[in-house]
Amino acid sequence: MNTIMIIIVGLGNPGKKYLDTRHNVGFQTIDEFIWENNFPELKLSKKFNALVSESIINGKKIILAKPQTFMNNSGKSVKTLFSFYKPKELIIVHDDIDLPLGKIRISKNKGSAGHKGVESIIKEIGTKDFTRFRIGILPKTGKPKNTERYVLQKLNKEEEKLIKQVIQEITTEIKKKLS
Repeated sequence: MNTIMIIIVGLGNPGKKYLDTRHNVGFQTIDEFIWENNFPELKLSKKFNALVSESIINGKKIILAKPQTFMNNSGKSVKTLFSFYKPKELIIVHDDIDLPLGKIRISKNKGSAGHKGVESIIKEIGTKDFTRFRIGILPKTGKPKNTERYVLQKLNKEEEKLIKQVIQEITTEIKKKLS
């Protein structure tokens, strides 16, 4: 019997310095998914250059990953995972500066819209045929002049509360998708 394989990747930057930044909401989503679904603790895989955890949900083998390559090179890690496991489906979770704070947009088979991590993945795996859960981080005041600095800043308390709710919604959506 062939088990259906699904890879879920949260994008972010490794290291304590970036822990609660806007750019790491993808990592936070993976952490929440692990917690809610009793996955084993993430382990560093040198082969994939990612923190990885795997389990079975509804008869499907689920691989969770947090690339340790830094955001703009996420594709290198995803490519090794993708080539090794040859999943039926790839799901990417990441921040999106073009969406209002807390807004969720799910897209499939779309371009990167300027997101460097997604751009890297498309370039490395040679396709854009994957599902993206995009989490809005755009402030009410509009797009900051220096977006690179903005995305690397820590979430404030209000943002943190909203993002926590959004991440729970996304983990619920992903779980539904797996049933």
